[in-house]
Amino acid sequence: LNPLQLRGREAVPSLDLSSKGLGPGSAAVVAAGVSVNGVLTSLDLRGNEICGIDEDGDGEYDASGIVALADALKVNAVLTNLDLTDCGIGVEGAKAIGSALAINGVLTDLNLWDNKIGPEGAKALASALRVNEV
Repeated sequence: LNPLQLRGREAVPSLDLSSKGLGPGSAAVVAAGVSVNGVLTSLDLRGNEICGIDEDGDGEYDASGIVALADALKVNAVLTNLDLTDCGIGVEGAKAIGSALAINGVLTDLNLWDNKIGPEGAKALASALRVNEV
C-alpha cells in the first residue's frame, strides 16, 4: 500500500489491514486517506488496537483513531463495507461511529463484533440507524 492508493489516486477497491498492530495514530492516518478516497469500497481493520486496547483489555484507551475514522465516514461517499471486529472501540467509539452513521449514506455493511460497546454504545448506534436511509 502506498499513499497514492490510500488517497484514491490508484485504484484499490478493497484494503485488508486486519491484525497489523495498528494503534490510534495509525487509524488516524488511515482515516485521513478514507476521507479523500473515492475508490475504496471495503476496509478491513479487524483485530487492531485502534483505541489502544488489546484483545485482553490491556492498554490505555485513546479514542482519537476511531473518532478520526468516524469523521472520515461522514464525508466518504464510496465505502460500503467496514470491519471493525475486535478493535476495542468501546462506548465512546460506538458513539462516534453512530454520529457518522446518522450522516453517511453509503455504508451498508459494518461489523462491530467484540468491541465492548455496552448498552450505551448500542443505543447510540440504534439512534443513528433510525435516521440512516441506507
